[in-house]
Amino acid sequence: MKLYYSSTSPYVRKCLVAAHELGLADRIELAPVVTLPTAHNPELMRDNPLCKLPTLITDDGRALYDSRVVCEYLNDLGGGGLIPAGEAKWAALVDQALADGILDAALLMRYEAVLRPAERQWPAWRETQEEKARGALARFEQAVGGWPAGRLDIGVIALARALGYLDLRFPDLDWRGACPGLSAWFAGFDQRPSMRATVLKA
Repeated sequence: MKLYYSSTSPYVRKCLVAAHELGLADRIELAPVVTLPTAHNPELMRDNPLCKLPTLITDDGRALYDSRVVCEYLNDLGGGGLIPAGEAKWAALVDQALADGILDAALLMRYEAVLRPAERQWPAWRETQEEKARGALARFEQAVGGWPAGRLDIGVIALARALGYLDLRFPDLDWRGACPGLSAWFAGFDQRPSMRATVLKA
């Protein structure tokens, strides 16, 4: 398999963490590409007309995207339990959606600050996205104390890589100060070999 890859992409990281947890990482060739919101990458666009990461090319040549689809494919391929059955499935998928929402908001904040010219930046835009991220973090803070020890599913994988991205790009948010329970949980989860093998690089 081939995975279009960027060392700074938190969406790619979610897929790689899943691959490591499922024992599939060695079967995936990483194909580095550079993507920008303001410019297309021709190689990636041939396989994904949206020109977005991650895009996985399966052994039979099928292109899969986005990160949720790629992770579900890897889970099926690896016979894993990252997407559990029954009621736990819906909890894991909702947590994945909420964690992806944190990341969506964070990326919009970063694009506004880094890519948009200063005279065109919109403070209310960043404030609204930050409110979304903080609201989602507060929801996780309320829930984390009730999670079973050693919980491992796509929901917490998505959350962990979102928190890692906040640490990398938004240390000023001080999410740990507002979410001590979540901070304690992340300190443990972040030591998993799958997380250590996939650290985002600035």
